[in-house]
Amino acid sequence: MWPYLIKRLLLMLPTLVGIVLVTFLVLQFVPGGPVQQMISQLRAHTTAAEGGGAGGFNQSDAAFARQLEAEQVDYLRRLYGFDKPLHVQFWNWLVKLFTFDFGESYYHHRTVVELVVEKLPVSISLGGWSFLLTYLACIPLGIRKAVRHGTRFDSVTSVVILVGYSVPGFVLGIFLIVLFGGGSFWEVFPLRGLTSDNWEELTTLGRITDYLWHLVLPLTCYVIGSFSVLTLITKNSFLDEINRQYVHTARAKGLAEGMVLWKHVFRNAVIPVVLGFPGSFLGLFFSGSILIETLFSLDGLGLLSYESIISRDYPVVMATLFFFSLLALVSNLLSDLSLVLVDPRISFESAPR
Repeated sequence: MWPYLIKRLLLMLPTLVGIVLVTFLVLQFVPGGPVQQMISQLRAHTTAAEGGGAGGFNQSDAAFARQLEAEQVDYLRRLYGFDKPLHVQFWNWLVKLFTFDFGESYYHHRTVVELVVEKLPVSISLGGWSFLLTYLACIPLGIRKAVRHGTRFDSVTSVVILVGYSVPGFVLGIFLIVLFGGGSFWEVFPLRGLTSDNWEELTTLGRITDYLWHLVLPLTCYVIGSFSVLTLITKNSFLDEINRQYVHTARAKGLAEGMVLWKHVFRNAVIPVVLGFPGSFLGLFFSGSILIETLFSLDGLGLLSYESIISRDYPVVMATLFFFSLLALVSNLLSDLSLVLVDPRISFESAPR
């Protein structure tokens, strides 16, 4: 076990280096870097100021913007380190990322760690509740569908979950907003944030109710896709095990159906479900859906990553990508290790020759 664990941990290093290298090269070829965007903003402000001081800029601001010349562009390049050779820039990024020194955002003028920590409550709220609802509902439903395979219950639930799977989360979000968010029909659920404006004035019970009430619509959009996938995975896994010979032998010995199902079938059938458990856990907790967060005005990690790409905020882009890549590698390792815990017959040691 330990040799395998050490080997996997060591393999993470070149994988992360490769991810950082590809991202770094892509950013070099994408037009409109941070310096160019700042110059464009200053030119836009200059044009607005020349039109009569629109946007709150006076004539002195416009004059300052017009005086931006080549030496000032060079100063910005030196400030952000863009004047150095590419291999030096790449090495500096590697050192910063692997020492978790993510630097400061170009546009928010705050450290990347502060920005990520600020967005985490939204992502953790959505991810945590989505994870719990998905696994608590899908595993029992999948088992029930496997036991009653071919019945009307199985057919009806299959149609429902496949329809849910075919509907994108953001499309469902628009439909729910129109139907229940005060669009054209009923105003039942709130549309913005995770809490109301009078949050501080509410009692403890009122705060809990208000928080859960805000989660109803975005959570519905979050779980609709994974709900369908996990249910069908659970059902198919249990169906495969129910038809095996050892199950028929257990039934022939006179064991109760519940004993056969939970003591013999469950332990083997749950392996594919457990395989995706760590990845789903970390992914739902720390990732986000950009469109859903935008629809419901939720300022989470997904929206932060998207805005940083649009604004060419390289420190935020590199840090979030490095962070999510590291989480993905760790979740894959935890998935493999969880198989050993579920089925002791699985071993990562090399077979003796």
